[in-house]
Amino acid sequence: MMAVSQTDETDELLTCLRVQLYHPEARSVFDSLPMNLRHKQEAEDPMRLGRAAEACPFILNDTRVSRKQLALQAFRAPGSTEMRFNVQNLSRKAPVQVNGIELGHLVGAELPDKALIRFGRYELLVLREPGDSETHFEVLFECRSVPPSQEMGLGVPSSVAVMDSGDATLSWRDPSNEPSESDENL
Repeated sequence: MMAVSQTDETDELLTCLRVQLYHPEARSVFDSLPMNLRHKQEAEDPMRLGRAAEACPFILNDTRVSRKQLALQAFRAPGSTEMRFNVQNLSRKAPVQVNGIELGHLVGAELPDKALIRFGRYELLVLREPGDSETHFEVLFECRSVPPSQEMGLGVPSSVAVMDSGDATLSWRDPSNEPSESDENL
C-alpha cells in the first residue's frame, strides 16, 4: 500500500521517479492521482497505472485507458546498488511508446534516467533521481500544461509524413485511433 513519505531518522535517500503527466483534459483524468506528493513504494512491488482501482494503486479517470495500462518495476543490475526501472505495457489493446519505441502487450523496456512514455493522448515524462535505498523508492506525480514531446522536439516522429496541409497526423494522438476499452477479461 502506498503511504506519504515522511522524513525518517535515517540518512537513507530514496530514489525518486518524477512522473510529469500531460493530457489535453488533465483536470478530469488526473483527479484520482496524488499530485505533488511524494509516495513511498516498496521496490519489489510494481507501480501500476490504469483505470481499475482494484488492480492499480494509481488511477486515470478515463474509459479509454486499460484497466491495467502499464507497470513500472524497480530492479538492480548484478553487482550494483543503483535502483533502475523497467516499464511494461499491460494493455492488450493499446500500444505504449517509450522514447519512440512501441511496446506491445507484456513487452517491457528499461527506462533511461529521462524517458518519454506515450499511450493514447497521454504523455508521461519520467525522470529518475538517484538514491541509495535498496528497498524503497518514491514516486512524485506532477501535471504539465505543455506536452513533454513538444518541449523535447519530439512532436513529429521521423516516420510520419507531413500532409499537404502542413499538419502531421500522429496516430498516437488521434482520438479516433484510441481504443475504447471495456472489460479485458471477456
